[in-house]
Amino acid sequence: MSEKPHIVKSYEEQLQLLKDTIVKMGASVEKQLEQTIQSLVKKDTSLADKSIKDDEKTDKYELHIEEQVVNLIALRQPMAIDLRETVVALKVSSDLERIGDLAKNISKRTLKVGTDLPSDIIKNLEIAGLKAAKQVNSVLNAYLHRAKDTAENVWNSDEEIDQLTNTNMEAAIKHLEKKKEDINKITQLLFMLKNIERIGDHATNIAEQVYFLITGDYLEGERPKG
Repeated sequence: MSEKPHIVKSYEEQLQLLKDTIVKMGASVEKQLEQTIQSLVKKDTSLADKSIKDDEKTDKYELHIEEQVVNLIALRQPMAIDLRETVVALKVSSDLERIGDLAKNISKRTLKVGTDLPSDIIKNLEIAGLKAAKQVNSVLNAYLHRAKDTAENVWNSDEEIDQLTNTNMEAAIKHLEKKKEDINKITQLLFMLKNIERIGDHATNIAEQVYFLITGDYLEGERPKG
């Protein structure tokens, strides 16, 4: 009987370690995304290089989380709420890994196209990128603090990024009509805008998982899309 409290404590410590690793992975992805956006705003390709390199760290975090989940399940068959914790951790880490990949892809395109894009186009990218980054930050706070309302707000805000993406794409195409020689830059820009939109989608995926983690229910209705 004397061993039981030790086993429970050990299990709960591992569960806390899993949560901490998710938060650390999220912070790493946020930094990577910030470097991606700032490389365009500051016209600094060295920040794009850092974002690409930092993606390796994100991939390692995902593998580490998978190992922790396996160890948790092996240590003791989880009760219902703990099972939610482990399953959600796997799904959240997968979405964070994809956000890191998308940030890396934007940075690669930045290196390919350069930073001498027209100022209005860079501004559009910055606005969209900062909005997506804010969604990622909010949903990670929702996970950390178990904030159901914050997760729901992120889920309901996905439409804003979609509408922003559509507006920016229209502006980019109008620019191309005036300066056809910029076709390569605009093509890369359109891909970058779609990547930002996808980052918003993954933040929304995480919001759904966090809501489920807290409530045991899924968000009802169709996801708002612009």
